[in-house]
Amino acid sequence: MHPPSRRARRTGAALAACAAITMGAAATLAATAAPSSAAADCSAGYVALTYDDGPNTGTTNSLLNALRSAGVRATFFNIGQRAQQNPSLVRAQQSAGMWIGNHSWTHPHLTQLSQAQMSSELSQTQQAIQQITGTAPRLFRPPYGETNATLRAVESQLGLTEVIWSVDSQDWNGASTSQIVQAASTLQPGGVILMHDGYQTTINAIPQIVANLASRNLCAGMISPTTGRAVAPDGTTPPTGPPTNPPGAGLCTATYRETQRWGDRFNGEVRITAGSAAISSWTSVVTLRSPQRVSTTWNGTPSWDSSGTVMTMRPNGNGNLAAGASTTFGFTVMANGNWTAPSVSCRTP
Repeated sequence: MHPPSRRARRTGAALAACAAITMGAAATLAATAAPSSAAADCSAGYVALTYDDGPNTGTTNSLLNALRSAGVRATFFNIGQRAQQNPSLVRAQQSAGMWIGNHSWTHPHLTQLSQAQMSSELSQTQQAIQQITGTAPRLFRPPYGETNATLRAVESQLGLTEVIWSVDSQDWNGASTSQIVQAASTLQPGGVILMHDGYQTTINAIPQIVANLASRNLCAGMISPTTGRAVAPDGTTPPTGPPTNPPGAGLCTATYRETQRWGDRFNGEVRITAGSAAISSWTSVVTLRSPQRVSTTWNGTPSWDSSGTVMTMRPNGNGNLAAGASTTFGFTVMANGNWTAPSVSCRTP
């Protein structure tokens, strides 16, 4: 998820510096055991560190080294074309104990394509990564976070689980290392943070991110192909001791629909639905497509990030929902020429 212009912001100097990482580094990664958090206190749960848009010759090995030095694993959503062009970097990701997901073949606006084109974008990437690693991805992140029913049908046909995010690091938008660390500090159990393979600021943030997680008894884990949320690396949460919630507890889902449209704006509604157990509150993140802006909201209490495109909505009142129950909130979006539907996600505090 990033504006196409983000690649243009990479300076030649930064690329040259990162390019000094040789293929020998990849061999070193392959020869070293995968990181382990066995000694960590993960009593508060797990979060998922994710990196989009790789592999990149200038940064992937540096990113892997930083993750390994911090003793954490992450999920890499690779662009199919880049994976095909850099198979050794994909194998380095795999050897380093990282999880590898599908991020489409060319990083297009998939919701603007036909179903056949969507299928081609996803299936080519599945095949390329399987040929390199021996395993087809089970996770898919749509470019720009843009999705619709047609795309989800294609994902289902390919056995893929769609993964958006609960926190956007804004690294693609020029965020500094300290700003990336601050964004990561808002991660809650089960949450997923969006970052990218391509920025030195993102790599530099890793030690501080991991230290902050440890201070809150959180650990970096994998993304469940069942729920799309972060769980322990072996697929359970938590791996030891009694669970803080019964299976299915504390989960919620968010679904979006457009309810009305005018010449310059549209109304959207988000439905928040509790999982198989009651929840005491919820938080929904709505990510707009620049230059869209929200002019009005109802049935919730909003807050905004510095860009003005990411709205965090919390309930008015206590936010209690019984198992399977739902509630809605709404907002008016000034399109400013962009009619793309916003992406939405839900988490429980």
